[in-house]
Amino acid sequence: RAPFSPLQWILAGIAITAGSAGCDVLTSYIDRDIDAVMLRTCHRPLPSGRITPRNGLIFGLTLVALSLVLSATFNILSFAWMALGILDNVIVYSMLLKRRTWLNILLGGFSGGLPVMFGWSAVTPGPWGSYSLLAVVMAGLVFLWIPVHIWFLAVSYRTDYERVGVPMLPVVIGKESALRVIMLASIILFPFSIAVWSLGHFSLVYGAIALATGIANLVGSALVLYLPTETNAWRMFKLSSPYLFLLFLGMIVD
Repeated sequence: RAPFSPLQWILAGIAITAGSAGCDVLTSYIDRDIDAVMLRTCHRPLPSGRITPRNGLIFGLTLVALSLVLSATFNILSFAWMALGILDNVIVYSMLLKRRTWLNILLGGFSGGLPVMFGWSAVTPGPWGSYSLLAVVMAGLVFLWIPVHIWFLAVSYRTDYERVGVPMLPVVIGKESALRVIMLASIILFPFSIAVWSLGHFSLVYGAIALATGIANLVGSALVLYLPTETNAWRMFKLSSPYLFLLFLGMIVD
């Protein structure tokens, strides 16, 4: 890889942050009607009226534009990954799938792993950028974590999603069946974290973190499956939040 200057680190961080924030704002703009009805989201700035829809739309588009401009300063592939992530999140997930199918979080979850692909290509030399099997597996790790995390939330607020007609998995197949699917997804997620360890030649630091967080996630998912209450699902949603942070922190330390 070519030397990556401090300025490039800053620009890459701003690009990812602006892209993620812009997608969140645009999603809030698109969902402002159902957010106003759902108890979990009714106090957000747009549905509560603290920010007007027009200003929210302008702010979201500005952040997305900033992200794309900064991404283009690295290489073509970095720009492509960022653009694809934004399109998948805003268009595929929020506009096309969220209110139509339980597959929304799966097909819309690709956007979650694409910042990894962006970062990998951004630090590679040349105008085109590149990718590798390790980058794909790391992105896959994020992609697999998303449904586990979000479906726990959906179990917790199943009645909220039912009220607005959003077909999240627990709404479509029921709480117990959804928890069995989450358990299966957690089982699939675990070897991906270990595969990153093997492919990346990381030390025991990352290995220990991957093993500990993976076992904790499996045990937690099994406990919620055994005691399937909304409260337990919410606890597991919160406990699964730092999962990726800890794994990527382990990679950084290594």
